[in-house]
This record gives sequence, C-alpha cells and structure tokens, in this order.
Amino acid sequence: MSYDFNSLIQKDRQERRQQQFNKTFLDYLQIVKDDPQVTMLAHERMYRLITAAGVKTIKTEEHPRLRRLYGNTIIKIYSFFEEEFFGIDQTIMEIARYFYAAAMRGEESRQVLYLVGPVGSGKSSLVESLKRALENSPPIYVLQGCPMREEPLHLIPKHLRPKFEELLGVKIEGDLCPVCRYRLLHEYNGEYERFPVTTSDFSIRSRKGIAVVPPVDPNNQDTSVLIGSVDISKMDLYPEDDPRVLSLNGAFNTGNRGIVEFIEIFKNDTEYLHTIITATQEKAIPSPGKGPMIYFDGIILAHSNEAEWNKFKADHTNEAILDRIVKIEVPYCLELSQEVRIYEKILKKSNFTAHIAPHTIEIASMFAILSRLTPSNKVDLITKMRIYNGEEVMYKDASQKVDIHELREEGGREGFSGISTRFIMKAIDNALAESDHDCINPITVMESLIKAVKATDMGEEERQKLLGYLQDNIKKEYHRILEKEVTQAFIHGYREQAETLFNNYLDHAEAFVNKVKLKDTNTGEELEPDEKFLESIESQIGLTGAAARGFRSDVTAYMFSLLRSGQKIDYTCYEPLKEAIEKKLTASVRELSRVVTQARVRDEEQKKKYDAMVEEMKRNGYCDHCCNVVLKYAANNLWKD
Repeated sequence: MSYDFNSLIQKDRQERRQQQFNKTFLDYLQIVKDDPQVTMLAHERMYRLITAAGVKTIKTEEHPRLRRLYGNTIIKIYSFFEEEFFGIDQTIMEIARYFYAAAMRGEESRQVLYLVGPVGSGKSSLVESLKRALENSPPIYVLQGCPMREEPLHLIPKHLRPKFEELLGVKIEGDLCPVCRYRLLHEYNGEYERFPVTTSDFSIRSRKGIAVVPPVDPNNQDTSVLIGSVDISKMDLYPEDDPRVLSLNGAFNTGNRGIVEFIEIFKNDTEYLHTIITATQEKAIPSPGKGPMIYFDGIILAHSNEAEWNKFKADHTNEAILDRIVKIEVPYCLELSQEVRIYEKILKKSNFTAHIAPHTIEIASMFAILSRLTPSNKVDLITKMRIYNGEEVMYKDASQKVDIHELREEGGREGFSGISTRFIMKAIDNALAESDHDCINPITVMESLIKAVKATDMGEEERQKLLGYLQDNIKKEYHRILEKEVTQAFIHGYREQAETLFNNYLDHAEAFVNKVKLKDTNTGEELEPDEKFLESIESQIGLTGAAARGFRSDVTAYMFSLLRSGQKIDYTCYEPLKEAIEKKLTASVRELSRVVTQARVRDEEQKKKYDAMVEEMKRNGYCDHCCNVVLKYAANNLWKD
C-alpha cells in the first residue's frame, strides 16, 4: 500500500503556518484580555504541564500495601511521571510541591531546583521529562526578534502598568531587554503598540527556551556561556555600551521563559555560578560588557551526585548560593515491585526479543535492593526487603512485628549507595547476549551478576559482601520461590483437595474463634474444633501458640469482610493461608520430589503428573527450554533426598 507522504508534509506545514501569530502588540493585548493565562510565568507553565495529565489522590487507609509503606497519609500520583518513574513517589511529590509554590510566586520561584542522588537514580531522566514536556507544550507569545524571547507586556511603560493590569486581569512583571528597548526607540519611535509580536515554541535542539550548561573546564570558565558576550566585530561600528554590540546567546538568555539546566553543577568553580545569585533572587542577569541587568524568568534546574554536594556545602563561603537552593533527594528505588518495573520499562525500549523466564527480573532486582539496604538487628535483609515492598510479612511471634518506620530510622540514608540500575541492566543485557537458546532465566542472570561483580573495580570487602548476597541470600530466596512455583504447578491438579482443606480450616477456625461447636454434616453430632488439624496447617508457615491463635482470628475476620463485599472466597484469596495449605498438601504428597527428580524411572502415572505440571508452568510464563532448566535445577538443589 503506497502512501502520499508529500500530502502529509504539506498539510502539516500549512497547519503550522496557520498557527503562527504575526501581528502587533495591540492585537496581542486583545488575546491577553480573552485569555490572561497566556502571560503565565515559567514555573506556573511547568506546573500546569505536570498536572494537566492528571493527579490521583490516594488515601492510604484504603490501600493496605500503601498504608504499610506510608502510614495513614495522602499520596498523590502524577500521571505525568507515572509511566516512566517507579519507586520514587515521595521525590515526585516534592518536585510537584516545588512547582506549585513557585507557580504561586512564592519564595520557590526565586530558588534553584536542585536534584541530588547516587549515579543512575533518575536525576537526569526527571529533568529530561520536564524538558520534553516543554517541547510538547503550546507555543508562547514573544516579541519578534527578541534574543530573550520575552513577554510582550514588558513593552508597557511602568506608569501605565497598574491600569493595564486592572484591564487585563494580569500581573505584569519584568522589563524590556536592552536590544528590544533600543529597537522600540529607534525603529518604532516609542510606539510600542506597533511592535511586532509572534509565537515561538520550545526546542532543546534549537536552544529555544531550553538551555543546558555542562560542567566547564576550571581553567576556562568563561561567563559568556551563561550570559552571552560582546560581538567584537561590531565594536568598531558602535560604542561599547550600545545594545547592538550585544550577543545575547548565553544559557540564561536562551533559557529565558523555560529551563536552564546545570549538569553536575558543583563541578564548576563557585565564581562561575555567581550569575545564579541574581538570576534567582532578583530575577535578573548581567549584560555582557557594560550593559544593564536583564530580566530573567526561567526555571533553574541543577543536579549532581552527593559527593559534589557534600563538598560544596562544606565550604561556608558558598552560603549565598546554598541559600538559593531547594534540595530534593532522588534516592535509588527500595521497593522490589517498582524496581522490577524499571527494568521491564528499559527492556521494552531495547531490541532484545529473547524469552525471559518468570522471576528473572525479580531476582536481579532483589540484588539491587539488597545492595542498597543497611543490615538490621531487627530482621534479616530479605525480610526487610519484603517489608520495604509493602508486603504483609508473617511472624512466628506477634511480639516480633517490626515497624517500617523504625527500620527506616535505623537504616539511615538507605538508597544513596549500592548497585545502580545501569549495573543491573548491563548484567541482564550480557545474559541476553550470551543466551544460546534465546531465553534467559533466574539462574543465568545470577551467574551474569556474579561475573559482573567479580569484574567490577571495587574494594575486596564490598565485593565479598555483594557475592554473599548473590550466593547466599538471593540463592536461598530463589529456592523458596522456585519450590513454591513448582509446588503450585504440581498442586494445580489437586485443587479439589486444596479447596477441601481450605473449607475445613475455615469451619474449625471460625468455631474456635467464636468458641462454639461444629455440627457434623453426616451425623448431626456436635464436635469441638479440631485444634490439632488447625495446627497442622498453621505450622506449615511457622505459626505456633499465640501467633497461630491470632492468625485464626485474622483469617476469620478477613473472610467475613470478603463476604460482606460480595467477593468470591476460595483457597487462594488469603495469601498466607494459601501458602500454608499448599505446603500441607505438598507434604502429604511427597511424590512431587520423585516426579521432578527421578526422570529416568517415572512410571506412566508419574509421567502424566509431570507433563501436567510442565503444562501448568508453561501457562505461567515458562517456555520449553527454561522450564526444563529450572526443573533440572530444582532436582539438583531442592529435593536431593
């Protein structure tokens, strides 16, 4: 099927011409009268772009997982960031709060937004998302030919501004740049109503409203990068204080009304950054040479790693700049489920097509999370990771329960050290590249991570610690996951037994909690709750004594809540009980180990069960190759007896 590409191009070009505004300041005044929001300042524009995609307000008391993570508070989820950033909701809320306060012309509108965190935590990506939002935003109205792309209302003389503000319903802030002031006087004889106004979009590539300042060589830190320069070729034609000699092409000039980004800001000398002082507090930047100060309305975004920040703030002579900074920390993600989403997002953007077995990305994510956590005296690292993921952790003793806030307080600055997402992705990429069967699984990824750690330049103590996580903590956790996975696949054919165990447990637990007797459905005889039966289920997940009795109450209350809300009840609806029943059932059918391990001596009945188990695993996301690999691994590592 052929396509008329020329028509597409011409149609787009025509639409853009029609959208272009090329009229006078008098025409622009009518536009402002009809829509005062066209004059909004840079911070308000960004806040509106962030919130335009939608904001979901979540009360954590209605979401058990979020309540476990954040307590009884209100969480705001910004759709603008939702598909790209995971596990840093608090950071994103702080960024949104900054832009809201700055949009209201509070003190934040005269402050630098500074993101600090470890390498690969997402600082640059957050800034890039804001820059892309500007590029996709509607054009703004500017004075035609102005190097600062400034707001046309700057043409209105100071003595008339109160009247115009009243008529237009806007607040006029700022003054004409030297170039436009000269043109107004000499080209338009001061008749500002004739000054041409046009529209201009935002562009990173064209340096329109978005400027980027990388670290500069300390031996050659020329401020012209920030504020422009004097055009030497015109010095013979005009006096040195004539605006026509100015070349206003610095970062603060081109980033006016948009964003000025400082990459690794504190790698620059302090003197080089002095322009920030006036650009924030006075909203004005110096002219090159002997020109006057120039009004600046823009978002100053800076980011760096924590080492540079600590070094900079330790020098008391930097107080002036420090006082103009709103610092927002961007730590590594500490939520396992969100870390998994990060790698899934990155993999979707790659061209890799290999099959990825279940739990592969989860195992790699576990390694990343464990490396970022501080060991605790209260719980082991795997349990701590589960708690930080908002999971309901079962304890053998009710007195053992650990509060997440206590763990965070004990952990200190967790999330500011450890393995970066880039390190993990490189290991996953290597596993994908080396795959002989176009498939990777948790075992191959663990091997790839071990190779990566051994090859990385780090201290021997740190290397041994990370290898210990992989070869001990994560390996044991994978064994637990794999045993559960294989067990569930095997038990799939035994669902009726599972449901029977579940219903019996509920009957006896309810009778025990309510201190009543059970009626035998066959004989009508009244019986005492069978505590030995209850204990045989509860012991499968390590519950005894008071903890087991509390568990019975929890299960009963949970099932009643499901009934009241009209939800379906089966053995899978309460995860801890589901796990206990599956373990109980597995223990009673130890044939599982023989089915998996004794491949050469399976009888016909065992082969049927094995094939049924394989089919269930394939339905759960395994391919023939990875299913074969993990079952062989299970045979060698889980049921050796």
